[in-house]
Amino acid sequence: MLRRSYCLPLLALTGLLSSSAIPAAPAISTETLISRLTTAIDNLKTLRCNVRAQERIAGKYQQARTTMKMSFNPYKVYLRNDQGIEVLYVTGQNGGDAWVYPNSFPYVTLSLDPQGSIMRKGQHHSALEAGYGTISELLDDSGQRLNPGFEKTFRYTGDTTVLGRPAHVLRSSFPQFRYVSYKPTKAETTKTIAQKFGCGEYRIMERNGLGPGATVAAGKTIQVPNAYGSRITICIDQKLYLPLVVQVNDDKGLFEKFEFSDLVANQPIPAAEFAKGFKGYKL
Repeated sequence: MLRRSYCLPLLALTGLLSSSAIPAAPAISTETLISRLTTAIDNLKTLRCNVRAQERIAGKYQQARTTMKMSFNPYKVYLRNDQGIEVLYVTGQNGGDAWVYPNSFPYVTLSLDPQGSIMRKGQHHSALEAGYGTISELLDDSGQRLNPGFEKTFRYTGDTTVLGRPAHVLRSSFPQFRYVSYKPTKAETTKTIAQKFGCGEYRIMERNGLGPGATVAAGKTIQVPNAYGSRITICIDQKLYLPLVVQVNDDKGLFEKFEFSDLVANQPIPAAEFAKGFKGYKL
């Protein structure tokens, strides 16, 4: 009787071991997830997708939906947003400018610098940064940053589902995010400064009242973010290992969020689809 009072039924014992004594192993390690993510981005030859963007511009949020097709090496990109604006950029063509159809008066195709103030107005990134280039920069562990270590804050935190697609979740928490003073010893552009800090060019321009690619004189002090954000969440497709969601928060709250759907990676895209006269384009 005494022995029996200290025994658990076999089923109860089995349940106890499975629920608490033997924790489930993680689906994937942080290191493996980051490796597969960066490899998938680096190995992209072509990409088709739809992108829903939400960006904070001058304290207000702007949203856009864009159909995108890209080819790499050499870089080519075609974009068409929900307002009917079309952009086509092909490396080595049109004198380095993009063709832009504004879908507004005077309804003619323009040739514009993809890095210039007109094309950069109202958006964080240029047409040359479409796709996943920014993600690769976030995870850059080359040790070339002035404030290294941010890339080490990413952790695999579990799984979720995005538009019916299973996804791994990669998160970064960087509460020490802040603006710091930077005084170049020689003239530098906002772009090169952004690369040094891994913070993106837009907030340097916004905080210091500068235009895209502006030159900061030697000895002039400007304010620069010490990282890309305070909290970043990346939802990564479990089959393609490409991002489905990228959300960035900073000291003011949501900075930007991009949602990628209808991904088709590394399927040939006919050269004609990157031509100005392609059927269906208004360029």
